[in-house]
Amino acid sequence: MTLRPLHYFYFALVLFLIDQASKTAIKKNLSAFDSIRVTPFLNLVYVENTGSAFGMFKSLGNVFFIAISIVAVLVISYLLFKELSNRWAYSLLLSGALGNMTDRIIYGYVIDFFDFHIGKYHWYVFNVADASLTVGMLLLLIGSFFPKFRLKRDY
Repeated sequence: MTLRPLHYFYFALVLFLIDQASKTAIKKNLSAFDSIRVTPFLNLVYVENTGSAFGMFKSLGNVFFIAISIVAVLVISYLLFKELSNRWAYSLLLSGALGNMTDRIIYGYVIDFFDFHIGKYHWYVFNVADASLTVGMLLLLIGSFFPKFRLKRDY
């Protein structure tokens, strides 16, 4: 069965909805910087991130990040229709960009909540949209450096 570009948009929409639902649940059930221990290596925390990845570039302001997100969503949407081999990566990137952009438009910041750690050493707190962006970028990088691993057809 050949997947059409619209199927990848549906996939992005499902991930976007999961991202937004999880952020709504966190915002509703936790106060800022509250923490719930889930496993010995995972906490759920409520963090309001006004910067970009890893909280960097906060001084650029929310309008800048919204504008960049709009451009990214338009470019990625175009690529979803034009490129056959990277559609899974583009759908992941699209859902992540839409998820964090929506937070910035509604709240003025991005809601992060996954806190992975080993003992006292914590990774940066992130969300479903951030995970989608990371996996999407990894798929693009793997496909760029190792073309034989790039999907040649729509599956």
